[in-house]
Amino acid sequence: MRRPRRADVARLAGVSPATVSFVLNRTAGQTISDETRQRVLQAVAELDYRPNRAAQGLRQGRSATIGFVSHDVDFGVFAASAIKGAHEVSIRHGNLLLLVNTGGSNRQAAQLVGELLDRQADALIFAASGTRSVVLPEGAGRVPTILLNCFVPDDPTPAILPDEVRGGREATQALLDLGHRDIAYLTGTVSAWATKARLRGFREALRGAGLNPRDHTVLSGNYHADSGHELVRKLLRRGLRPTAIMCGNDRMAVGALLALLEAGIRVPEDVSVMGYDDQFQLAAEIRPALSTVRLPYDAMGRLAAEQLAVGGPGVQTGRTLVHCPLVMRDSTAAPAGGPAGA
Repeated sequence: MRRPRRADVARLAGVSPATVSFVLNRTAGQTISDETRQRVLQAVAELDYRPNRAAQGLRQGRSATIGFVSHDVDFGVFAASAIKGAHEVSIRHGNLLLLVNTGGSNRQAAQLVGELLDRQADALIFAASGTRSVVLPEGAGRVPTILLNCFVPDDPTPAILPDEVRGGREATQALLDLGHRDIAYLTGTVSAWATKARLRGFREALRGAGLNPRDHTVLSGNYHADSGHELVRKLLRRGLRPTAIMCGNDRMAVGALLALLEAGIRVPEDVSVMGYDDQFQLAAEIRPALSTVRLPYDAMGRLAAEQLAVGGPGVQTGRTLVHCPLVMRDSTAAPAGGPAGA
């Protein structure tokens, strides 16, 4: 069966093919009555007419596609969240998201960016898991490009990043508000950008409460559950028993929970535990459910797609920080006996 054409829509609606184009493309400067517009749209629906996107792209000089480049070994849970957010916005603006994965290879990244540009991608989202500096392929400069959860030196390319300093500060403040004054922090990998930013927020909150950060134990892990487990055991071997433990991420928090359980220490009755990330199918499903800070990858993906949408807001310059919301669950509570040192 022949696919309906623009001329078929025009014939059914009783208008010219040009009027059909004006209506579907929302062409500015054309005086078309609401009644005529409705006839055209009704004819489109009746015939199940779909415009030829390739032909439209040639006429308009755009393909209505955004390339999403995941610069990691695989897409992963957090990348999937960013992709979902970007996809939802792209569809709303009439764009499609074209996904590629570099496997973490700069050489592969350059090749895939070239492939996307050869396919006339209008814009690029270049994303990474684990906020870090990246090498952006030179070809990316040919179209509007936004970095997602990554950045390049001197910030010549706009980047959207989680506000990790504020996240670390608000997580610590939540524990302070519960009455905790003896808080240990089990960080992730020392060299990681997120670790440094969250630790800065932790110290800012302590100083804001009139506490000296040097009086609070900070131990470094590796963002894996086994390091959270081992660091809690190290605390206990040293005879340290804070009323609350901040963890570099949710996986470390799970390790911490297990070590506390093995030692007969109840959470949150004896010690509160705070995670970070709000990892899908983990933080809300363990017992006790984990208080944490949500990495807003879905919101970041939406924001990137909004900024790149054709006809939408222009691409901003520099870094845009997105709030990481606090999620309070069952692993945190007021310290037994009231605030320490009260």
